[in-house]
Amino acid sequence: MKPTQFINPQCKFFPRCIIALVVLGMLSASVSDIWATDLTRVQIAAEAQVDNDNILLGSIAKIEGPDAQEVLKLGGVVVGRAPLPGSSRTIDGGSIKTRLKQNGFDLANLVLDLPASITITRGFIEVSRKKIEGLVADHIAKNLVSENPNARIKDIQVSESMRLPVGRITYAVSAPRNRRMVGQVPLAVNFEVNGKAYKRVWATATIEVLAEVVVTKKPMGRHKPITEDDIEVLAMDLAKVPDDVITDPEAVLGKRTRRAIGSQTVLRANLVEMPPLVKRGDVVVIVAETKGLKITALGQVKKKGAMGDRIPVVNFESQKVLYARVMDANTVKVDF
Repeated sequence: MKPTQFINPQCKFFPRCIIALVVLGMLSASVSDIWATDLTRVQIAAEAQVDNDNILLGSIAKIEGPDAQEVLKLGGVVVGRAPLPGSSRTIDGGSIKTRLKQNGFDLANLVLDLPASITITRGFIEVSRKKIEGLVADHIAKNLVSENPNARIKDIQVSESMRLPVGRITYAVSAPRNRRMVGQVPLAVNFEVNGKAYKRVWATATIEVLAEVVVTKKPMGRHKPITEDDIEVLAMDLAKVPDDVITDPEAVLGKRTRRAIGSQTVLRANLVEMPPLVKRGDVVVIVAETKGLKITALGQVKKKGAMGDRIPVVNFESQKVLYARVMDANTVKVDF
């Protein structure tokens, strides 16, 4: 049997036909390439990463074309909202075509190389709990410890670590107003990215501040005069004592107890008082004095009072009640 010969019966010159077909194919390919170079090509991979709040086409696609303005405009098309830092979201190729149409682009003039779906990941900067603890510690050290050598940070607890968007990151640590920086103190750490507030994280710092305070050495009865033998000075953590604790022993000497108190009691302002110089029924001299004029009269005290107290006094002559300040055990003065 003779081998089959694949010869076009309509072509008498087979080699020439073959050459003609090859040339025609080459010409067709050249025309197609020339036509394609007039179009803008958009090529997107199946995975991409963005660093901004919005997904721009230019951030996930390779865009090439003869018209630079069109390429720039295409790059600025918002494809969708970016996921949170460190997270991902998936968008389909069809939604990108829809976005292009919505922005006035004719898809017939574009060569789109799109996968069925694209996974978009948001870039991030990790700020660990340890890093935040360091920021809080630096703030306390600069604003408290540096001014008080008896202060120290015992512990810092941070609620969470965080992921921030890629960008210029700044922070500020703030403490509550009108609160002593002793004991457990809540502090806010506010983060900004590119000048815009992004997130707040809370931290709790335990701060010890040692200070000398006045305490009783032994039990003391009510209205007991306080002497040097009754008190001592001890170093204590201010977080464990009241706000009005007395730190200067001179501030209690010469005063008396308001009520009975026990041994090792931390003395506060409301536990001591000046002993009264006058009591109800005492006869005193009432002094009224202005520039160049001084008037005196006798009166009777209606309420006990210590040095500097303002008490009611009855003027014997007028029988009127005046309010005068105790000067000593025999004299009160009317303020003008």
